[in-house]
Amino acid sequence: MNDLMLNDVLIALLITFAAGLATVLGSALVFFQKTPSPRMLAFGLAFAGGAMVFVSLTEILGKSVSSFGLMFGASGFNYATFSFLAGLIAVMVIDRLIPNPHATLDADDPKFKDSNEAYIKRIGILAALAITAHNFPEGLATFFATLESPTLGAPLALAIAVHNIPEGISIAAPIYYATRDKKLTVFACLISGLAEPLGAILGYLILSPFLSPAVFGMVFGVIAGVMVFLAMDELLPAAKRYSDGHETVYGLVGGMVVMALSLVLFHG
Repeated sequence: MNDLMLNDVLIALLITFAAGLATVLGSALVFFQKTPSPRMLAFGLAFAGGAMVFVSLTEILGKSVSSFGLMFGASGFNYATFSFLAGLIAVMVIDRLIPNPHATLDADDPKFKDSNEAYIKRIGILAALAITAHNFPEGLATFFATLESPTLGAPLALAIAVHNIPEGISIAAPIYYATRDKKLTVFACLISGLAEPLGAILGYLILSPFLSPAVFGMVFGVIAGVMVFLAMDELLPAAKRYSDGHETVYGLVGGMVVMALSLVLFHG
């Protein structure tokens, strides 16, 4: 691997690592007993969802089409479409086998005041395991998008980081309430967040010997499918749950607009 390629890989890994660490920020919010404003949280989650959907369908899927096109010509669109659908189906299967819990962000919620602290701790551990499993494909998506283009990967990493914060709270709230152990709580959130760079490293090690336009096309198509599913299944429903008005729609449109403008500026 030449120095330039190594530098690109390290930058992509660093950005993926930073996005994963946003999970730990959720534990800090629980420690200080300051939960985000529900309406602001709804806007932020929808904003991230809008950004992810837009960049997946316009940029990442487009890169899949162009990569496949280098080898298959006009048929590249068909291969990209099938890869996109494969990504949707794959993450759908993962979601069915390991459902991702959508715990409340309110540490004062009655279900966190159950006297059975062992049971509450178990909820937090199960949440950590489920979210960790879902973080692997997110890390892979961020890494390969950044490897192809840092100007594409950075906004995607920011969108994923926004959505990792409430996931961290979902892990931290039950564990911290049950144990009052800050180290254990942070450790659980950290392990879950580190699943993203770990997923990136494993994916790269497996695929690097076979990298070709077709492999990049497949990876980008699958990534686009995964990102769209995560936005529709996790971010937007969560945003609607915390919304008290039009925050979800405003956030969704705002995320798309900001992502679109950023891509226009970067391409300019």
